[in-house]
Amino acid sequence: MLEEVFSEVYNKFKLHFYKKLFERLGDRETSLTTVETFCMETIYAMKSPTINEFATFLGISTPNAAYKVNSLVKKGYLEKIQSEDDKREFHLRPTKKYFDYYDVSNAYRSKVMERAAERFSEDELKKLEEMLTIISEELMKEADYQKHE
Repeated sequence: MLEEVFSEVYNKFKLHFYKKLFERLGDRETSLTTVETFCMETIYAMKSPTINEFATFLGISTPNAAYKVNSLVKKGYLEKIQSEDDKREFHLRPTKKYFDYYDVSNAYRSKVMERAAERFSEDELKKLEEMLTIISEELMKEADYQKHE
């Protein structure tokens, strides 16, 4: 039962995101391909990776990743920020253009969290946060994108 409910919540977030994304495609507000959209979502979730980190995480070649990144930079959805520590490295960061057109999932997530705050007690919300933190940090190691220093 828990697995079914978790799957249902996850699918509803995805469905809402895809619905909003296709609404924007219908309005011709985008110039990104589907693959570029997934690349942007990955880069955003990874929180300013380097091209090599992005390529390694997705299991694609560095030249392939660089090609995708350069296309996204040309279209204005991504910027490369030179590393303070190593001037040869560049970190990838979504631009305002990306957030203006594609940050549809954050608004919905916030709406759902507002509804949860109205529905659940403070203790229940703290327990939910604790459980989600454990799921994220301990039980989803395959999707770990954090830099290990």
